[in-house]
Order: sequence, then structure tokens, then C-alpha cells
Amino acid sequence: MDFRDTPEEAAFRQEVREFLKTELRDEWKASPDEGEEDVAELYERRRPWREKLAKKGWIAPAWPKEYGGAGLTVMQQFIMNEEFAEARAPARDIFGVGMVGPTLIVHGSEEQKKEHLPRILSGEVRWCQGYSEPEAGSDLASLRMRAVKDGDDYVINGQKIWTSVAQWAQWIFMLARTDPEAPKHRGISYFLADMKTPGIEVRPLIDLSGRRLFNEVFFENVRVPARNLVGEENRGWYIGATTLDFERSNVGAAVGNRLLVEDLVKFVQEHAGEGVCTLPRHRALRHELADRMLEAHVARMLSVRVVALQAKGLIPNYEASVVKTYASELTQRIYNTGVKVLGLYGALWGDEAPDHGRYARGYLESVGTTIAAGTSEIQRNIIAIRGLGLPRD
Repeated sequence: MDFRDTPEEAAFRQEVREFLKTELRDEWKASPDEGEEDVAELYERRRPWREKLAKKGWIAPAWPKEYGGAGLTVMQQFIMNEEFAEARAPARDIFGVGMVGPTLIVHGSEEQKKEHLPRILSGEVRWCQGYSEPEAGSDLASLRMRAVKDGDDYVINGQKIWTSVAQWAQWIFMLARTDPEAPKHRGISYFLADMKTPGIEVRPLIDLSGRRLFNEVFFENVRVPARNLVGEENRGWYIGATTLDFERSNVGAAVGNRLLVEDLVKFVQEHAGEGVCTLPRHRALRHELADRMLEAHVARMLSVRVVALQAKGLIPNYEASVVKTYASELTQRIYNTGVKVLGLYGALWGDEAPDHGRYARGYLESVGTTIAAGTSEIQRNIIAIRGLGLPRD
């Protein structure tokens, strides 16, 4: 691995830094204290930030320029993601820009591209993802939602679960079974649906920390126009796996974890003598904090390894699973350390709690990091089989 930027990459990194220094306001920055119940308000507050990104052409870094993207190289995407994370810039649109947009660019009809891509770039429409079901999480191909062709429509019945931000989304992209007799990976189709369509009901799911990020979404005789089928019928499993963003290094999580440790260290330095910090009484916690910082830097090295493979034209496989597993479990360890450092105060959160209860709430929220985007168990299977060459059984 070569850790040095080329002259062109160094110039691009400086351009990104100058843009962030000049354009990113403090009130737009990501904050650990913002509750998910404020997502809609945050979205509107940060609209000027998205407009600045759009003017710069950086709303969709990985999209081809002909579709309104920046067409950045893998290394440029890595640099941008790293610098944005360092500056604590808000996360970009995952579902619209990162998932359904690239899928439509590859597999969508011209009508679908014209209808949806501009509205994704403008932020006019927010999307959610309808994949997981009560009986189909890690084994997603076991999904049961049924879509039956009826004239110019598909009639859809079933349920999705753990659907993030469905209560604020205007559209959903989803997988449904169109051929129950086919092998489970081959009878699935990919659909787009307006969330205002009659028969769609969203019910909130409240997580351990009290967030209302997740939802159940029920479909009862929902009629989706056949023109909203993406690609070929029964090929949805393969279409759903499409992405144009090959930047799978997860460097944003690595930087975020390091900043989280640095914030904890700063809190300890400022409050060690005030009785809200147990570090002076438990010297072993010093070593634990040092371990968390070392691990955060290891996470970045794993990210660099992935992007180095991509820069050589290779597609990381188990390497990306290593990064995801390590980073998500590290997040949990950091919050666990934060709770221990604060002692009994670590069980509190809210405006009156030390550091607004950041570590107590974060500890509960971080449970989901080892489940979302593929559980740690699934990731370890990938590492074992594809990385270590171990048998499946």
C-alpha cells in the first residue's frame, strides 16, 4: 500500500478541505446529541448545505457525470469521504444517492431515470429501502412479500420491517416475490413505489435508546404500476445488488470512531477532577482508552487496504467484511468504555447528564451497528469462506 497522495490527489484533498472550511457551518455539522425524532427538521435545516454540494457537483460523487454525478475516481471518493468525516460534515443521502440512484443508472428505463434521478439529486424526494421482512433478515432471499401482475399493475401484499426513515420517505424501493415456484434467488423482482399509494401503512418501531428510526411497513393490495418494475421480472435479486459506488472502505466509520475516542479523551481531561469521571480511581481505564485509540487507527489501516485494492482495479470481498465487522464492533467498545469512564453517571442521558448522556445513549444505539448492513455473524461467514477458504459446514 502506498499511503502517499499523488500530486493530483493531494490537490483534490486540498480542494475538499478548502470547500469544507469555507462552506460548512457549525450548525450543519453532525452531532451525537441529535435525536432521530429530529430527522425531518434536520433535513430542512441542512438544505442550504445540500445546495452548496449540488452547486459544486458533489451530491453524487460516484455517479457518472452524464447523470449529474461527479464521476470521481475511487481514490477521490476515498479522499472526499475521509475529509468530510474529519470535518464532521453530515452524512450524504444513503438510500437515494447511494442505492436506488445507482441501480436506476444501470438497470432503469429511460423513463425511470428521467423521473427519479433529478429529484434524488435535488433532494426533493427522500427514499427508504424495503428489503428485510420478519422472516427474512440475514437470509433476505427468503422474503415472502408477494407481487402479482394484474393488467398494467402489480398487486403487492406483505410486510417489511426495520425500514429506516420510512415515516419521512416519499418513495420506497423494494424487493418482492413474483414467482413463488422459482428457486428463491430467481423469483424476486425490484419495484419502486410512492409511499402515498393506498394500502401502504407505516408503523414506528422504537429502539433501545428511544429512537423512532425504524418502522414496519405493511402492504395490503397495493397497486404499483408495471412501469415501476426495475429491469426484468424475477431478476430483482441481482438488480438489488447493483451499486456504482465501489468505495467500500468505510473510512467514514473509521474516522468517526477516532473522533469519538478523541472527544472522550478531551472530556476526561476537562472533568477528571469534578467527580464525574472514574479514570483517576481506575487506572486500568487509561489502558482501555489507549486501546480504543489504537484500534481506531487500525480501522483506518484496514480501510486503506480496501481502497488500495480498488485503486488497482480489484473488487474487495472478504476485505470489506473485515472492515465492516471491525468498525461496527469497535463503535460498541468505544461507547462501552465511555460508560465505564463516567461510572454511575454513565447510565444517564439528557441535557442534565454529563456530556448530555452521549455515551449511555450511544451504547444503546450502537447495538444496531453489528446488525445493519449484514450481521457480524454473516460477515464472519464471508471472511471464513472467501477469505480463509474454510468449508461452509
